[in-house]
Amino acid sequence: MQTVTYIRRFLLAAMLFGMLPSFSSPANAYQAPATASPAAHPETIEWVYRVRYGFHDEWFDLFRKYQLAILDRQKQLGYVLSYTVWAPSLHTSEESRWDYRIVITRASHDAPPGQSEAEVAKQLFPDQAAFRKDENRRWELTTNHWDLPIHEVDPNKAE
Repeated sequence: MQTVTYIRRFLLAAMLFGMLPSFSSPANAYQAPATASPAAHPETIEWVYRVRYGFHDEWFDLFRKYQLAILDRQKQLGYVLSYTVWAPSLHTSEESRWDYRIVITRASHDAPPGQSEAEVAKQLFPDQAAFRKDENRRWELTTNHWDLPIHEVDPNKAE
């Protein structure tokens, strides 16, 4: 009987001091880290930018400071699996001109809680007024932009 009392006291003390999980409330239950749902599939998207002539350096400095920092953080968190920044090696006609393409592969379409672009931007750049000012400047220097979900095609697979 004394052993049972001792075990009860030990368990109660352990629960009070957080040494054992409490099973009485779902809020205290173990929660696994946020990951993509089993039904989620990786998504590849391409950001394409055309920049005003004469402003490429300023545009890319702003892009690197904010957008690439956000992508790097999302990669650390696991939402972004990879990204590559591309620039053309030769010039094209004006109507088909592009200056930067960023090909991003994400773990899923929807970001896990706390990992969206806006949420990460708030975490990385607490001075949101400066962030918005610089991002507005980058958009002033952008003459054309589109986001394009893309997918790999297997040429050997029958449609």
